[in-house]
Amino acid sequence: MVFGPASRLGVSLFEETEPMELTPGRSEEEVESIIRAVYRQVLGNAYVMESERASIPESQFKRGELSVREFVRAVAKSSVYSSRFFETCPRYRFIELNFKHLLGRTPDGLEEMRAHSTILDTQGFEAEIDAYLDSDEYQDAYGENIVPYYRGYKTQPGRNMVGFTHMFAMLRGASSSDFKGSVSGKEPILNKHVIQETPLPVIPPSGGSAGNSWSFQEPALGARSRQGAGATSEGKVFRIEVTGYRSPSKVNRVSKFRRSNQVYLVPFNKLSQEYQRIHASGGVISSITPV
Repeated sequence: MVFGPASRLGVSLFEETEPMELTPGRSEEEVESIIRAVYRQVLGNAYVMESERASIPESQFKRGELSVREFVRAVAKSSVYSSRFFETCPRYRFIELNFKHLLGRTPDGLEEMRAHSTILDTQGFEAEIDAYLDSDEYQDAYGENIVPYYRGYKTQPGRNMVGFTHMFAMLRGASSSDFKGSVSGKEPILNKHVIQETPLPVIPPSGGSAGNSWSFQEPALGARSRQGAGATSEGKVFRIEVTGYRSPSKVNRVSKFRRSNQVYLVPFNKLSQEYQRIHASGGVISSITPV
């Protein structure tokens, strides 16, 4: 069992699970487990119906005609992957998910995002998928027969610490799904943070040892002025993240106006007042961090 930061931040399962590799003489049951692992990784831990499975590449893989890498390529180029992450998502959400699903990390800066955006513009969807799978990085990390796995939550040689913090915004525990389970929905989580190379606070996911913590969206543009942030002469502003609004008049009853999360930017001189207001309205404060 992993103790310390890994267990608190929701990545202990990844830390404790050995990478899955196809080796000669694997049993049919072990081959099936690799197929399931590929679906889980490439499709972002989303449920796959029987009709959505890549039946022909699966058969080829079972017969030994495809390596793990080529099976990953087939799933990533499938209509299921395209419909879930390409056709219905903004391009930068698609690109950040490709990095996560196929290289196990987040984009490393503006140049990587720009390069993959250019590939999409000039060569299309399939070339974008090939760009990850045919890279030296993929070969060095996974080779032909290791199922891709999440690596970005660990510090890595040649990678800056900004990307390390970004991975925790993308990876919120082993039960999260990139298809329907993300707080951001279809919108990019990183985008401006990658472009500007700004770190993000590392906050435990819901159910972590921090109790009621969660994964939050950034406040909308202009939130500072709308919230009155910066109105104090001291200029000290705090970001309050709130989840679990409940009706104060009903015990353990979720009200009809419950929202997944709310973010407030509050001047220091109003912090105590806002703290009391949130609790009076049934909210649970997950974190208070200086802006």
